[in-house]
Amino acid sequence: MTIGNFIDYLRYERNVSELTVVKYSYSLELLRRFVQEKCGGLSWEDVDSDIIGDWIEHEMETGCKARTVCGYLTAVKSFYRFAMERGFIDSDPAYRMEGPKKDKLLPCFVKEKDMNRLLDDIEWKDTIKDVRARTIILMFYEAGLRAAELIGLDDAHVDFLNNHVKVTGKRNKQRIVPFGGELHNELKYYIEVRDRELVRQCDALFVDDKGMRMKYGQVRQLVRDKLGLVTTMKRRSPHVLRHSFATAMLNNEAGLESVQKLLGHESIATTEIYTHATFEQLKRVYIKAHPRA
Repeated sequence: MTIGNFIDYLRYERNVSELTVVKYSYSLELLRRFVQEKCGGLSWEDVDSDIIGDWIEHEMETGCKARTVCGYLTAVKSFYRFAMERGFIDSDPAYRMEGPKKDKLLPCFVKEKDMNRLLDDIEWKDTIKDVRARTIILMFYEAGLRAAELIGLDDAHVDFLNNHVKVTGKRNKQRIVPFGGELHNELKYYIEVRDRELVRQCDALFVDDKGMRMKYGQVRQLVRDKLGLVTTMKRRSPHVLRHSFATAMLNNEAGLESVQKLLGHESIATTEIYTHATFEQLKRVYIKAHPRA
């Protein structure tokens, strides 16, 4: 199944306008690039609703209007509907997907109590698989990294003396992200277990069982499986943990500008999408400030 098959169908069977062909081609190319960058060798058949959801959030975060993103999604829905009708795929990952209703997509996040349950109450084994998984989840939740940023980390980027990590974000912009004592200890333990159990083939901080730098699909599946232990929410991706980091920071009275810098957002407007989720903070302020509360 290729974009070319679909474009031929649009042109010669549906007889749509060339403008529609151009718009649909562009939309599918955006998704293809996202899948290639984030998921490596995944084919169109392997794309699922989580990946499409991550892509929608990505487009919103880069400044696209809701109406524009809905147009992109229309093209993707048409593409997968065509693929289903022609028997290229067995299920349609875009069938139940909905576009953003507002200009800012409200982010999904895991509640603090559920994250605490996952990290503190769930039994974690001392195997490389579990140690690596817990460290990665803690890294997302305590440092707010993007998946590509975490995957791109090398050992040399972690400063244990000053408790911070040097992160390379979008457009190769670097930032320093601090971390606390829990993540310090977890990273130290992970490196100890990793170096004892695996033979690294590269400088990557997080490697798979073959010693190679982890891929997005591996990290995404790991996060999805572990979050499934404490939440039934459909979206369980690395980006949801980044949202959870931002929401937790704002709920505990961190300033918007500080969260912006930690997340690596160029515009504070991007960070403002998280302010919807700070009801607990508003409730605390209300109880503290109102004389009759």
